[in-house]
Amino acid sequence: DKYLYSDVDKITVSWAQRFRIIKGIATGLLYLHEKWEKVVVHRDIKASNVLLDSEMNGHLGDFGLARLYDHGTDLQTTHVVGTMGYLAPELVSTGRASPLTDVFAFGAFLLEVTCAKRPVNNNIRDNNQVVLVDWVLEHWHKGSLADTVDSKLHGDYNVDEACLVLKLGLLCSHPFTNVRPNMQEVVRYLDGDLPLPELTHTDMSFSLLSLMQDEGFDPYVLSYPSSKISCGTISGIS
Repeated sequence: DKYLYSDVDKITVSWAQRFRIIKGIATGLLYLHEKWEKVVVHRDIKASNVLLDSEMNGHLGDFGLARLYDHGTDLQTTHVVGTMGYLAPELVSTGRASPLTDVFAFGAFLLEVTCAKRPVNNNIRDNNQVVLVDWVLEHWHKGSLADTVDSKLHGDYNVDEACLVLKLGLLCSHPFTNVRPNMQEVVRYLDGDLPLPELTHTDMSFSLLSLMQDEGFDPYVLSYPSSKISCGTISGIS
């Protein structure tokens, strides 16, 4: 979060470093979801919860909202917790967290790291909201996906890797859970062991902002980038 948004010393994380950080967090999430003796759902994946060591390797931190349960069972919860912009639509409507709600947040993280923009940006001057997923999706529809990459990189990045990450971010951020990949597939996509599914305009015709507003959430009011929010019970938010 500091390196993406702070002007201190004008430090810019290179694309190679960003890609390594992304792959490190993906591997960590795969371990939490599938490799450990329990299933761990982090529930608050975002740039400000990713720690960097002296070699700029990414480590997932802040497990204060994490929940764990046995493999083969479902996590039951009645509270929506996390940060707006990273909350999957089904989590908002049902309150049930799962590995796929983490995948949704990871998708927002992919776009955030690549574009250096927060998942929800409030344009006070124009009194409107820009949802990062919708903005990247619009560029994908227009064939200008590379225009969303962080301008501070000054074009010094691997175009194929950046477009892969952007498309994967859109796929992970899809409002329908059956379209999202699991973390094992995500790691294989990033490692180049599995080709990314072809995105079609039919599959990717959605507006996340509209979906969230349909669920009764206004990102303009609730998008505090660094804060965790608990939205209460489902009966209280419907």
